[in-house]
Amino acid sequence: MKAVIITKQGSPVTPNVAVVTDFADCGDPALGQVRLKTLTSAFNHMDLWVGKGIPGVDISYPHIGGCDACCVVEAVGDSVDTSWVGKRVIVNAAQPVPLSAKPSDPSGHSLAPDYRLIGEHSKGMHREAFLAPAVSLVDIGDSDPVHAAAFGLCALTAYSMMVTKADLKPGAFVLITGIGGGVATSALAIAKHFRCRIAVTSRSADKVAQAKALGAEFGVVDAGQDWSKDVRTWSAKRGVDLAVDSAGKATHLSCIKSLARGGTYVTPGCTSGPDATTDLARIFWNQLRIMGSTMGSNDEFKQVAALFRSRALSPVVDKVYPWDRAGEAYARLEAAEQFGKIVLQW
Repeated sequence: MKAVIITKQGSPVTPNVAVVTDFADCGDPALGQVRLKTLTSAFNHMDLWVGKGIPGVDISYPHIGGCDACCVVEAVGDSVDTSWVGKRVIVNAAQPVPLSAKPSDPSGHSLAPDYRLIGEHSKGMHREAFLAPAVSLVDIGDSDPVHAAAFGLCALTAYSMMVTKADLKPGAFVLITGIGGGVATSALAIAKHFRCRIAVTSRSADKVAQAKALGAEFGVVDAGQDWSKDVRTWSAKRGVDLAVDSAGKATHLSCIKSLARGGTYVTPGCTSGPDATTDLARIFWNQLRIMGSTMGSNDEFKQVAALFRSRALSPVVDKVYPWDRAGEAYARLEAAEQFGKIVLQW
């Protein structure tokens, strides 16, 4: 079977990437599963983390990454409706972990879902075919496979944190850091869909300009300075209602200082580091909310996919490569040259 593999753990990741044609077949679907033929697969930052190694996650090499793909259902296992066969689908890579209850456990009303990720905890979607749970599929009709693969996990992550958790409202002021990555460009699309006023930051002036062309109103070229005053000036000193920050250490404090009273800071990641400096006095005095978010449920996946299928939301595609040039795709991702999603054609 054709596959893109990471041969061993290391940084940089790109030298350890190989394309093969003799990887073991995934086999037939088991109870509740489907077998999927891959049309396209897309990259996430997770593709780099699994190559570098993730503390607490046991990854065996050679490993196949890939948390996003557009596929055709080839076969179904027991208990799966046969009408899935032949459908063009996308897959929610976030697999919920069942809770194990103890007699002394209190109510679990406040517990967030725990997820295992296809492409991280198990071999992923950068291959010719793979197995997945039927409950994780969404039928996307005749949607373009490139855009479909580019949409899934990043749009789900952005939707869950902005709409479900942060309760985004139409017309809000939204700040998005590190524009250019998949989650950030998905957040931009969602904020635009809600007719929000949008500010972005990036270390690249070109990426700021591209974001403005897609609907951002204001942009900051981030050279490591405190840009919160610029954001507050743009918002007529009000501050933003929502800061979407996946950079972490490098941008956290500026985000906190950019928030309006009662505003929300939400983070789905921390690519610049987890040990951020914050301002607790500002947090309690301005009654700010700080939220963490990762991926999303199958119900949320269906909700955001409905917006894709209706063409209300569309991902930003950076570049498309044939599968056997995956090394070039990894190199572009690792150099952070992309604006939007990098996709492989199978």
